[in-house]
Amino acid sequence: MVGKEYPPHEYEVGREKIREYARAVGETNPIHTDPEAARAAGFSNVVAPPMFAVVYSAMAMAPAILDPELGINLALMVHGGQEFEWSKPVVAGDVITTQARVKDIYDKNGMKFYVFESESKNQEGDTVVKGTWTDIVRAG
Repeated sequence: MVGKEYPPHEYEVGREKIREYARAVGETNPIHTDPEAARAAGFSNVVAPPMFAVVYSAMAMAPAILDPELGINLALMVHGGQEFEWSKPVVAGDVITTQARVKDIYDKNGMKFYVFESESKNQEGDTVVKGTWTDIVRAG
């Protein structure tokens, strides 16, 4: 199972989604809500806050977590962690394609750890973020 890849997911980044997310997380920098402020800062449109990565990559992760071959017991699963490595900023109008794969599966202290990787690229093929997602299934 390690190395198994899942179908890529495409997400078109909308200006209003960025604005809604920025407001929801308390982001006050106007580059996230005002196109003119974003352009004055050198961007083509409003800029997604870094953790907006979860919005455009979540649908690519779903098939991995729900993969019957992995047999993850969702009733006993807890979120173990996320790590991201950001590259180029994401702006409204970008089309982000995220590919997920199984990085590692291991047992520790009677629990099973599922580690996934994702890579998200914009319409130009530039990587915008790489993610590591860890889910832990407690012993039942």
